[in-house]
Amino acid sequence: MSHWKKLLRTPALSTLLLCFAMLGVAPATNVYAQMPGSASPVLNGNDVKRVSEHVYVIRGFPNVEFVVGNRATLAVDTGMGARNGQIVFSAAQKLTKPNANLYLTTTHYHAEHASGAQAFPSSTVLLRPVAQQKEMDEHGAEFIEQFRNISAIYKELLQDAKMRPADVAFDSEVKLDLGDVSARLFWLGPAHTIGDELIFVEPDSALLSGDIVMSKLVPSMPTPDANPKNWLAILGKIEPLHPHYVIPDHVKLGDATLIEQERAFLMDLEKRALELKGQGKSVDDAGKQLTAELQMKYPDWGNFIGIPNAVRRVYEESQ
Repeated sequence: MSHWKKLLRTPALSTLLLCFAMLGVAPATNVYAQMPGSASPVLNGNDVKRVSEHVYVIRGFPNVEFVVGNRATLAVDTGMGARNGQIVFSAAQKLTKPNANLYLTTTHYHAEHASGAQAFPSSTVLLRPVAQQKEMDEHGAEFIEQFRNISAIYKELLQDAKMRPADVAFDSEVKLDLGDVSARLFWLGPAHTIGDELIFVEPDSALLSGDIVMSKLVPSMPTPDANPKNWLAILGKIEPLHPHYVIPDHVKLGDATLIEQERAFLMDLEKRALELKGQGKSVDDAGKQLTAELQMKYPDWGNFIGIPNAVRRVYEESQ
């Protein structure tokens, strides 16, 4: 528990917004990634923190988790490109018990989460939802190319990057027996992306929430595939888990209250967006108005640049 309390005392990570036009998507659509304001996108494999009995994390861009059992280890996400993938693999090796197996999964297909999988040996079993694999096949290379153009370090990290296909693709859920601990990998439909995956670790009561649950960050809905209505439904479905630990892919760690606060924010945003649409406000005007309103109402939140996209998604769903 002392490790967990120490992690909670770590200052919240600031948000770096990386905005660029999506291919074939309206100019108003933006993509962002969060990372520490002063941190490198290269993960620190020597800074592995224990969260609970079986769960460990490397905090960075993104947070990368490990679920360690006495018969197998599950690594969750890879960092950006093969260099980070090798860092994550080396950390997993150090945590894995002798003669134990290694599994890998990715919470969604974006470059900082999945483009390091190529660094893992072929003996590593890679699992992901069918919906995520399909999305990766269709848009993974496109996203890598867009990330390459953001900065020199991104270009270097993503040089020759390839998306590794899953060895096991599951429809909605698979449960991994890692020995003295199990991990439930599940997909509840689209939210931030079409293929968002969550992982629940028993008996630790730890939810590895990907980009579905974060701490005081406006939910990112970068493309028309994002789904605010189902995002709210997902939050309602995972709330009864009452996890002791919630480990998001970005920003600080928390507990079940992160689910409650994210759900309340999304409900607020959806309600106001529908009210403004009912008043005849254009989607652009509503986006500007809600950005100002929610900044006043939630002054300690970040990523307000994502509100216009979220409003656009709500307008699209209500047609």
